[in-house]
Amino acid sequence: MTDSNAPTPTQRLFVGLQHILPQRTLSQLMYRLARVRWKPLKSLLIHGFARLYRIDMSQAVEPSLSAYPHFNAFFTRALRPDVRPLDPDPRAILCPVDGAISQIGAISDGRLIQAKGHDYRVQDLLGLDPEALHPFDGGQFATIYLSPSDYHRIHMPLSGDLSQMIHIPGRLFSVNATTAKGVPGLFARNERVVCRFDSEAGPMGLVLVGAIFVGGMETVWAGEITPPHSGSAILSWDYPDDSHHIHLERGAEMGRFNLGSTVILLFPPDRIDWDPDLRPGHKVRLGQRIGGLR
Repeated sequence: MTDSNAPTPTQRLFVGLQHILPQRTLSQLMYRLARVRWKPLKSLLIHGFARLYRIDMSQAVEPSLSAYPHFNAFFTRALRPDVRPLDPDPRAILCPVDGAISQIGAISDGRLIQAKGHDYRVQDLLGLDPEALHPFDGGQFATIYLSPSDYHRIHMPLSGDLSQMIHIPGRLFSVNATTAKGVPGLFARNERVVCRFDSEAGPMGLVLVGAIFVGGMETVWAGEITPPHSGSAILSWDYPDDSHHIHLERGAEMGRFNLGSTVILLFPPDRIDWDPDLRPGHKVRLGQRIGGLR
C-alpha cells in the first residue's frame, strides 16, 4: 500500500532545490525589485500580479493600481475597514491575518505540530536555550499561512501590551505545505520575529516567520526588522516600563510582511479554546473569530 502523504518526486525536487539555492541573495534581489519606482517596470509587476492572482482592488483603500509608487506598496496595501469587520464579541480571539490554517491545536510536551510526521520545540521557535522556561507548554497554538494573493498586514487577535520583541536569524525556506512536509523544524529554522504581549489570555506570542522572497518583516513600533538578513546573533528588545510602553488594541495593525509568509499564535494553558470547526486547510480572514477566552 502506498502512503498518500509521501512526497512526489516533483515535491522532493522542489524541497531539495531550496537547500542549494542562495536564499538570502534571492530575497535581497526581490526586496530591491519590489521597490523599483521606474513606471514601466513597476506597472508591469503590479498589473501582472493583480491579473495572475485576481486581486479584488475594490476592497483596498486605494483601488487604483497606478497609484502605488512601487510593487511593495501595492502588495502591502491597506484594506477598507468595512471589508474585514471584527467579530463583535469582546471575548473572541480574532484571526490576525487573511490566510489558511496550516496547523492548530495543543502544545504537547513543549512541541508544536508542523505537518504530519513533523513537530518542533517551542524553545527553538522562540530562540530560547534548550532548558529555558516559557509560558506556553500545555497551551494552544495556531499556524496560519499567507499565500501571495492574501492581505499581508498582521493585526492583533486580542488587546495587549508589548513585553518583548526578538529577531532570530535563520534560513529562508518556502513555508508552503510541500516544504512544511519536507523540511524538519521548518518554522524554527527560518528567520523570524517573535513578539510577546501581555493580554487578557495571559502571555501571548505572535511569531512572524520569514521565507524565501520575503524581502522584509516589520512592526508598527520598530519599522523594518529585516532586511538586513546578515549576521547570526539573536537580537532582543524589552519593553518593561512606561517609558517604552506600547499598547495595541484588539484588531489593530501590529506588523506586515513585505511579501508573504506565516504567522504562529501561542497561548498559555487553560486560557483559550479554538473554535472546534477549524481544521488544517481552512481559509480564514482577518477579524473573524477563531477562538475564545475561557
